[in-house]
Amino acid sequence: MDVSFLGGPQPQRGVGVVAPFDFALDRELWRWVPDDVSLHLTRTPYVPVEVSLDLARLVSEHQTLREAVQALTAVSPEVIAYACASGSFADGPMGEHAMTAAMSSAAAVPALTTSGAMLMALNEIGARRAAIVTPYTPSVTGALEEFLEEGGVEVTGRASLGLTRQIWRVPYRQVVEMARLAVAHGSPDALFISCTNLPTYDVIPQLEAELRMPVLSANQVTVWAALRRIGKDAVGPYQALLDPAARLGWASMAPPDATVLPDITVLPPEVPALPAEVPPPPPPPEAALAGSAPPPDVDAAEAADALWPDDPGQRPA
Repeated sequence: MDVSFLGGPQPQRGVGVVAPFDFALDRELWRWVPDDVSLHLTRTPYVPVEVSLDLARLVSEHQTLREAVQALTAVSPEVIAYACASGSFADGPMGEHAMTAAMSSAAAVPALTTSGAMLMALNEIGARRAAIVTPYTPSVTGALEEFLEEGGVEVTGRASLGLTRQIWRVPYRQVVEMARLAVAHGSPDALFISCTNLPTYDVIPQLEAELRMPVLSANQVTVWAALRRIGKDAVGPYQALLDPAARLGWASMAPPDATVLPDITVLPPEVPALPAEVPPPPPPPEAALAGSAPPPDVDAAEAADALWPDDPGQRPA
């Protein structure tokens, strides 16, 4: 069979991704990736420790990252991303810079981390005040706040779940509830949802529409920054980080017509107006052709004119 007409496969650009051993959202990362780019994922070795600052530091040791990056060099990625928020903010901006340098030296290609990408994305949208949502314990959430503040971003509010395992099972409903709580006070410029194991892809456009501000997430900024490094754009539904029109839109939009409740803004549902009067349906054409009687207020002559307008000779005597 001749398959030359297929003409493929098409050339692919490569992005290497190092993820913690418990990362479960590979598919979510792919959703931001254009068709001509492939993600090449590898994971750090398993460590029997629950999600905590200790685990964040263990999975992010420089030697661990170097070995993971060296495995990825077999497929020649153009950039390497470390897809772990807590692992890259646990030791502050200086620790993140050192981590990036260790990865880059191991692969001889550019490298970045989720936390570095977060600061890049906040700068891209001009946000200097941010509310945060995390699935973490208070100590890990506190480390994120310190990282942001050292990076020049004021934290205006926070909401967290205190989880230490299976973060990928958190439903969108809980993410939305936390987002509403986090932005309720302090007038943030943007909302950041932390942790690459917390699902966010489908909820970002809905939250931006409700909260009237840009919403960033750990996986979103990681993919966005990695693709940007190789001259490609992330794809996805209407999101302020990816779409300049959306980015400018929230600042210029009038406040929505809403009913304000504690910590939640609920938009009233739109109910289509009913017509003032529903006209009766026209009579079926078959009845007219069959010579049905005209209504009482129409005389016989008018009825004949309606049935035989062109040839009066056809009228019955």
